[in-house]
Amino acid sequence: MAKEKLYTLIKSPIITEQTAQLGEKMKQVVFKVDLSANKREIKQAVEELFKVEVLNVTTSIMKGKTKRNRFGMYKKSDYKKAFVSISEDSDIQFEGIN
Repeated sequence: MAKEKLYTLIKSPIITEQTAQLGEKMKQVVFKVDLSANKREIKQAVEELFKVEVLNVTTSIMKGKTKRNRFGMYKKSDYKKAFVSISEDSDIQFEGIN
């Protein structure tokens, strides 16, 4: 897979308290990925970018919420979450990555 495709496939990690607990208990990392990405592409991209062994990938599509402000109503964009299970001996560190 081309490097440009890898970088456009995985948009950003999702780092919250819940995803931190997933990382500690189940060795899972959560990423925001492209809506058109499938599980095979996500697995290949994570393995090539972070040099880890991926065991399983689960995806879910998060629907954008409708918000209201003083200018009217608007809808946030839909996005896809990928829950990536990595092997016990591998680790992904996000500190220091821009």
